[in-house]
Amino acid sequence: MKRRVLLAAAAVGIVAAPLGVLAQAYPTKPISIIVPFAAGGPTDALARILGARMSEALGQPVIIDNVAGAGGTIGVNKAAKAAPDGYTVLFAHMGTLAVNIALYKTLPYDSKKDLEPVGLGGTNPMVLVVKKDLPAKNFAEFMAYVKANQKKAQYGMAGIGAASHLGGLMLNGMMKVDVLEIPYKGTAPALNDLVSGQFDYMVDQAVNVLPQIKSGNIRALGVSTLKRLPQLPDVPTIDEAGLKGYEVTIWNGFFVPKGTPKDIITKLNGALVAALSDEKIRVRLTELAVDLPAAKDATPEAMRDQLKASIDKWVPTIKAAGIQPQ
Repeated sequence: MKRRVLLAAAAVGIVAAPLGVLAQAYPTKPISIIVPFAAGGPTDALARILGARMSEALGQPVIIDNVAGAGGTIGVNKAAKAAPDGYTVLFAHMGTLAVNIALYKTLPYDSKKDLEPVGLGGTNPMVLVVKKDLPAKNFAEFMAYVKANQKKAQYGMAGIGAASHLGGLMLNGMMKVDVLEIPYKGTAPALNDLVSGQFDYMVDQAVNVLPQIKSGNIRALGVSTLKRLPQLPDVPTIDEAGLKGYEVTIWNGFFVPKGTPKDIITKLNGALVAALSDEKIRVRLTELAVDLPAAKDATPEAMRDQLKASIDKWVPTIKAAGIQPQ
């Protein structure tokens, strides 16, 4: 009888050991970071910059896997269903994990139950930009123009659930206007049409629109943060320009499948903190108007709180706007 107990205990040890060994030895092979959007966008760019530095800290290659489609849900679902071994990491923004809850009737994943947070990777401010020949020269004139021309005014965005959709949704809702919404398949085509004057305005991430602003192809009338951007010191915040309380920023965060060992999450978070603490990284991303968190704000716990706060803010906002889930 004693022999059987010992054999059973040994068998349990054989099964349990690999998990403990995995966490201790991790990582021993390349790590895949799933970005649920096409290459070239702000989330992809940030993932590549941070991922390269995290690779150094982890001692293994980090490979970016762009899995685009359905507002980011395909990529998020792939990450959520992956093995919880630390070799598949998700880097997604607020829209895919919080806003999509209200935009889709059903989702193949639960942001809060199927994923474990690793940490915040950065926050992107937004900018209200208009075609260069729009009569309005400042935000007050812009708001008056849109209110007076609701039947012909148009705003563009990169697709349902995109950052530019959220920025415009909040702006129009607070201005209490009903204008024609033009969805595009991505930021690039939307921005190209704004430059050519095909629609009137757009609220998009600063990293996307800064080059066109500096080239004089479009004009900036306000920024979405409560403080002015160093990259656009002469452009007022939308809040100070007259629309009190307007604030929209897009956070990007790292997550892993539920069940990933805590030790692995700790190692990934350590690599993230190393990247965020790298002065060269901070300088480079500041130039792109990305707001990088301090180490104390990049913890898994802080990321979990940020996700909950975003869900609590955006789900009621979208429902109040009368947007029907897809």
